[in-house]
Amino acid sequence: MKYKIWLSEWLNEYQKNHLRARTYRNYEGVIKNHISPSLGEYELDELSFAVLQGFILERETNGQGRYSIGLSAGSIEIIINVLQKSLDMAVDMGLIEHHNACRLKRQKVVNKDTECFSIAEQRMIEEEVIANLPHKKIGILISLYTGLRIGELIALRWDDIDFSNNTISVRHSAREDYSNGKRVLVLDSPKTHSSNRVIPIPNQLVPYLIAMKETSQCEYVISTWNRETTVRSYQKMYAVMLQKLNIKYRNFHTLRHTFATRALECGMDIKTLSEIMGHKSPTVTLNRYSHSLTEHKIAMMNKVGKNLERGN
Repeated sequence: MKYKIWLSEWLNEYQKNHLRARTYRNYEGVIKNHISPSLGEYELDELSFAVLQGFILERETNGQGRYSIGLSAGSIEIIINVLQKSLDMAVDMGLIEHHNACRLKRQKVVNKDTECFSIAEQRMIEEEVIANLPHKKIGILISLYTGLRIGELIALRWDDIDFSNNTISVRHSAREDYSNGKRVLVLDSPKTHSSNRVIPIPNQLVPYLIAMKETSQCEYVISTWNRETTVRSYQKMYAVMLQKLNIKYRNFHTLRHTFATRALECGMDIKTLSEIMGHKSPTVTLNRYSHSLTEHKIAMMNKVGKNLERGN
């Protein structure tokens, strides 16, 4: 059996009903754009380690089509997952005796420092948002002080906010899809199990949320013309705002990075920050934001160094 035929059967008959919509779309995309064009004509038993590893190395280096510098580590990981899982089931179904996808090697990923807004830029953004309340721009303020991802923010409903305890419950993540030719908002479960979390709201943010709720006529916190806002339109509004303020464009996720950086600067411990961010473990948080701890490390070392003053 040709691999492309098995991939279609594996995805649509054995996986579709068991995958989150986002995961299914990711699998479908890498199969259509990468795996099938390169490996689809191979018979299942022709997929040797050399063939599979050569394919991965080529994608890491060159990508395909509009990709000129190779695929991201995340895309490569999805491709390898599809290769391994589809061939695992091929073995289970007796289509092949064994496979070598479990031995595939990835290029070592060099973690880049996450970018965040400076304190001066953050102040400008906050002043712009506050000056225009009540307005959907409040979502920018929410992300700056809770670390919500944009999908989580767009999916946030007033029922998710407990004003008695001043908490936000992250229960969904929004994405866009098409229905009858129109773009519609679809709610998925959060990105990971740890992304389903409860976040305390800073006391200083609460009055702005209450004022926004009093004027809202929509179940969603972020709304336009009394209806939910799409992720794409909110990203555009955010970009226009940065341009108006003459602040260098950085994607919306930078607000989340800025929250984490400010939290560390304030002395928040890694375990607490990890839970608020919805990371799988504190190690993820520490690896991602270790650069933000530099000033804190210096301050702590100088504090230890004060013991030398006793001898002077």
